[in-house]
Amino acid sequence: MSGKCLILACGALAAEVVALRKQLGLGDGETELQCLPAEFHNTPSKIAPRVDEILTERRGEFEQVLVGYGECGTGGALDAVLAKHDAVRLPHAHCYEFYAGSARFADITDAEIGSFFLTDYLVRNFDRLVFGGLGLDRFPHLRDSYFGNYRDLVYLAQTESPALQEQARAAAEKLGLNYVYHRVGYGDLAPFLAKAGGKDAAAHV
Repeated sequence: MSGKCLILACGALAAEVVALRKQLGLGDGETELQCLPAEFHNTPSKIAPRVDEILTERRGEFEQVLVGYGECGTGGALDAVLAKHDAVRLPHAHCYEFYAGSARFADITDAEIGSFFLTDYLVRNFDRLVFGGLGLDRFPHLRDSYFGNYRDLVYLAQTESPALQEQARAAAEKLGLNYVYHRVGYGDLAPFLAKAGGKDAAAHV
């Protein structure tokens, strides 16, 4: 077994994990990143079985395994897999909560329970994963079925990007929702990844 840490993450977090590894000074000698398809965002039942397969295949290769998911709609299945493999995940329900932080996320949802969230990744891939993924490009009449109970589209931004903000506004218009913007950065993802090398996230991020 090497002293390395495996970071097994949702593909929707890949760019953020790469950026944080650099900021935290976590090199290839300390960590290895492996990602699952970001499309699992729409099919959470696939997450736990695939994590189990990978950790079974790679058993004994790493001293530590950090899993870049929240509970993410797996209904407890992911936690059962992680207990089997002595791995840990982010202690949140989903990426929106660990990016915003639990207290801020609660404030946002308390203010407007009908909030639909996007991250940098989901803004970039809105047409493919959300609009097209839900079939709204082919069946626009389904918009009210999916989003009729939402009021706000809330963009939780990891980076300060005017271009992404414009894309998020356009996404809100497509869905007929109010546009709300919060610059949250990497949130609790930074201290979670800092565990891989015993780093102080606050000193680097």
